[in-house]
Amino acid sequence: MTSRERFLTAMTGGQPDRVPCTPDISNMVPCRLTGKPFWEIYLNADPPLWQAYLDAADYFGIDAWFFEGRLDFQRNGESRTERHITSRSSERIVEKSRTVTPEGDLASETTYYVADSPTPTEKPIKDLREQFHLMPYILREPESYTTETAQRQKEAIGEHAFGTHVCFPGFQFWMVWMEGGLDQLAFAMHDCPELLDELCALHERVMLRELEMILDSGLFDFVLLGGSGAITMASPDLFDRYAFPTIQKACRLCRQAGVATVLHSCGRETHIVKRCAEESELDCINPLEIPPMGDCAMATLKQAYGDKIALMGNLHTTDVMLLGSADEVGAAARQCIDDAAAGGGFILSTGDQCGRDTPDENIFALVDAAKTYGAYQ
Repeated sequence: MTSRERFLTAMTGGQPDRVPCTPDISNMVPCRLTGKPFWEIYLNADPPLWQAYLDAADYFGIDAWFFEGRLDFQRNGESRTERHITSRSSERIVEKSRTVTPEGDLASETTYYVADSPTPTEKPIKDLREQFHLMPYILREPESYTTETAQRQKEAIGEHAFGTHVCFPGFQFWMVWMEGGLDQLAFAMHDCPELLDELCALHERVMLRELEMILDSGLFDFVLLGGSGAITMASPDLFDRYAFPTIQKACRLCRQAGVATVLHSCGRETHIVKRCAEESELDCINPLEIPPMGDCAMATLKQAYGDKIALMGNLHTTDVMLLGSADEVGAAARQCIDDAAAGGGFILSTGDQCGRDTPDENIFALVDAAKTYGAYQ
């Protein structure tokens, strides 16, 4: 099988020629392999992160989990964003942004590091109630799209599966915009819950409109539903209230269009697996992290839900991938295959995001385990 065939077969519950191997190296490892300061990739797109990831996937020989396919959306709402560098040193670059709208401005700041991923150091929404009228300028509904970027990416991807992503509503995403993060959202739950309901409706409308255009383009093999920390940054009840109804609608649209879906939510995820397996048309879920990072036991999930949903995970990214030996990685990978590979519907992967200094030989050991131990008899 090609990498694309292997990945999509397993993602949709089938049994490929062998277990696909897809460690989560979507950010830091590819940046390290370029040999450049990380800000060259994140700030200057030299190369763009998606190209750095493809280069890393080819270097390690993995079945790429490429979800950075991008339509060029034209969005509604009159606004413009001004950016300028405010400080620069050998360790970091600080960039200020100001989004100018007819109803007021939004100020934010991002710090880019020489050897780490960037972080927002000022967020645009300082007070949700006072600035709620500006949320449509952050969550701007697409009106049309072009495919120039996606076509260029698809040409570069080779034999790998070509995916894109959308982000579902919830605290895990809204905190990116809120100064104070979860604190501001927690206060809003008590002070103005109606605004969070309105924000959720806006977010769902924008996401589903993006998804409709993604499916209309006919370019993508799968769609990632992104919600890192959907329970870890909130709770099962808040996931059920804000996120799950949108996930159900998105999965239904994709199933009708014949496009596979995979949901990503690092941290605690057993509740999400159960809800999605029993009450949605989701095809696959990851990264199914083990304690203490998460609450997932692969063998237990396989026994309970393996006939309903494909599983992708779940080697520990710190104890095993970063700090373990190649032999320990191989042993953990073989255990994971024993726990979840029977009958297919399984992708060998890691927990969320292998660290920057993960040894190359450990990633190669993971690939070797899939190729030598993950072949179906």
